[in-house]
Amino acid sequence: MIESSFSSLGAKLVLASSSDENHPPENIIDGNTKTFWMSTGMFPQEFIIRFAEPTKVSAMTLDSYNVKHLLVEKNTSPSASRFEFVTEKEFECTEGHLQSNSISLNDSIATHLRFIITSGYDHFVSVHRVSLRN
Repeated sequence: MIESSFSSLGAKLVLASSSDENHPPENIIDGNTKTFWMSTGMFPQEFIIRFAEPTKVSAMTLDSYNVKHLLVEKNTSPSASRFEFVTEKEFECTEGHLQSNSISLNDSIATHLRFIITSGYDHFVSVHRVSLRN
């Protein structure tokens, strides 16, 4: 498996359910765990990453804080609509430390990946990095 950067795949973060000017959604895909996107409270929270072309993704790692439950969906259309379920994961609480979770995406082919945080261990969550393996 090869770890790919989002820039090498032509990927962009195209939607986030909340935004804070000090912690913008684009921080999720910049490859740096010191920068992050922070939700503005309430659940669910979501963000969508779009690839330049249909891309095979085997697995991903999500570095986050206070995320409790995550759903991952995909689609293969040019527009961000009609998503299908890929996987879900319950995260452990890691008081004071980043959560780093590897998640299998079952060799999915996707144009868009939608990440839905359905619950957290606090009112606010942060996502520091998503990295893909294809």
